[in-house]
Amino acid sequence: MKKLFPLVAASVVLVTLASCEIDKGKLPNIEFKTGSVYTSSDAAKAKNDSVWIGIVASKAEDKDVLTTFDASRSYDGAAAVSFSGKTLSGIERDVYNDDILIVTRNQAGTEKYTFTVVNRDGIKNSVSLTLTVQ
Repeated sequence: MKKLFPLVAASVVLVTLASCEIDKGKLPNIEFKTGSVYTSSDAAKAKNDSVWIGIVASKAEDKDVLTTFDASRSYDGAAAVSFSGKTLSGIERDVYNDDILIVTRNQAGTEKYTFTVVNRDGIKNSVSLTLTVQ
């Protein structure tokens, strides 16, 4: 009996581990708002132009609420730098909306904007667009 117990215990552990499913999680949802007020895709803009970008993000699973939002920009292909970030709380953890006013630079070039949302599991999803300033 003493020799049988370790074998049974090991079998129970193996069956338990084999039946566990690794939850890879789902990407949180994020998209641009559309409509006449918003820029929601790559576009050509004038220098010093005002541009509204709207973002809607939501959780993809009940338990995996949103935790953070970040907006970053890159000028002319340089490394992206965050210009706005927020730790989400309350109802924002289920659905987050933001309208962001951007004023293009006073020089020609490209401005890439990336908007990222992260959920409780650390899974990120992003949308981006590039403004060509003329």
